Amino acid sequence: MNRWKDWWEQALRDEEKARLDLEHGYYEWACFTAQQSAEKALKALCMHKGFEPWGYSLLALLQSLKQAGLDIPREVERYAKSLDLYYIPTRYPNGLPAGKPSDYYTEEEAREAIDACNNILQWCKAHIHKEG
Repeated sequence: MNRWKDWWEQALRDEEKARLDLEHGYYEWACFTAQQSAEKALKALCMHKGFEPWGYSLLALLQSLKQAGLDIPREVERYAKSLDLYYIPTRYPNGLPAGKPSDYYTEEEAREAIDACNNILQWCKAHIHKEG
């Protein structure tokens, strides 16, 4: 059973949650949730193309899609690299040299993360709709 639609719908919901985190000042969580949204969108696209994705790295997921024949625009790769940086240190104090994640992340970074996420979602959506 291919559950790409479930992954896609959760990606959209996670993007909404990132916006709520931003609105309420949870900037570290907005960055992480934006990464999660993009990850789920890329996994949905992988499943839509007929293969099972593995891992958490957006860049690695893009490489899998590239191997499956998709052209990956440079800006999508750049967005993926920026969001990959939010996977661990946004959640764990030991991912940072000192302090806690909420000491480090800013509103500007959260907005940039959500923007990167939205660009990846739009790219995935275009491929999902193009292929039916």
